[in-house]
Amino acid sequence: MQPRQPEWAWQWSEFDDPVEWLFADWIAPNHLADFAGKLVLDAGCGHGRHAALVARRAARVVAVDLNTAAVARRRAGAAANIEFLAGDVAGFDDGRRFDAIYSVGVVHHTDDPDVTVAHLRALLKPGGRLILWVYSREGNALNRLFLEPLKAAILSALPRPVLDIFSHALTAWLYPLIWSVYLLPMSALPYYEYFANWRRLPYWRNRLNVFDKLNAPVTHFITRERALSWMSGLVDVHLSPYLGASWRISGTAPR
Repeated sequence: MQPRQPEWAWQWSEFDDPVEWLFADWIAPNHLADFAGKLVLDAGCGHGRHAALVARRAARVVAVDLNTAAVARRRAGAAANIEFLAGDVAGFDDGRRFDAIYSVGVVHHTDDPDVTVAHLRALLKPGGRLILWVYSREGNALNRLFLEPLKAAILSALPRPVLDIFSHALTAWLYPLIWSVYLLPMSALPYYEYFANWRRLPYWRNRLNVFDKLNAPVTHFITRERALSWMSGLVDVHLSPYLGASWRISGTAPR
């Protein structure tokens, strides 16, 4: 079992994320309507908002998180068809098998993403759909070579409120670049597509995005080949880049 990470409990106690269209982007080409009438597992429910969104369509949502199940329960409200359970997504198994499993922004923060995905696949019913969104190795050189060493050397030791102030300052520093240089037709700039998306989002959401990256105790960056290997043996497989810095991956268990 993975160790508990209090960083996530602090983050989702302090921040909220009600921006629904981002979730729709991350699960594409799958749709929210695809969950209608199904038993769904939210593997790593975080703030709980996605579980609440899916529960509007699904028959039942089982939302599991090692660190934030209690926070998610408070955030999501009192929907009768959601169960919030404290558990490790790489080992959770209560005997049920699921029509659909989604894990958005979680697998790359687990100790061993390969083990995590293999376990999630084992929880699918025949014909069940697995939907993942993970950070890509491709397009993330600055994160891998600069931000991750900085986290290991300095940022991980900071109190979370201090890290929050730092994330605020970094977000504010990025804004003039995003609204000037990144408006030019210069797609070779790092994170060009990614920062274009920032211009669609409010400041507080971009600040959360920065804090999330600074706060994560463990982050893996997944190659295209590795992501595809997770879908080996599944059918109706989809893999596409999202904003040049992540992968949307999905596949269906054979019947």
